[in-house]
Amino acid sequence: MIPKKSDKKKRGITLVCRSCGEKIGSYAKDYNLKEKVEKKPNDDVIVMEKDISLETLPVTKAQCPKCEHIKAYWWVLQTRSIDEAPTRFYQCCKCNHKWREYQ
Repeated sequence: MIPKKSDKKKRGITLVCRSCGEKIGSYAKDYNLKEKVEKKPNDDVIVMEKDISLETLPVTKAQCPKCEHIKAYWWVLQTRSIDEAPTRFYQCCKCNHKWREYQ
């Protein structure tokens, strides 16, 4: 059941079933809906920072289009649909310029 605003005649909130659309009750506008979620021991969450630490990235021979240095860090991400090849990203070891290569 999810809360939805009642029609104009009735003020407040009505609980509506997502599957069948059945409506239950009418509650005041300031109705608070709470859900308690229990964390299980196996529910470990891995947090990855948005910026990638350069020390952990592999280095390859790739010429930077900006400074022409020949070493760059690289990583691969799936940026398009799953049936297409992933995109390889590079970051110059010297000037930190970033570019991409579609495989």
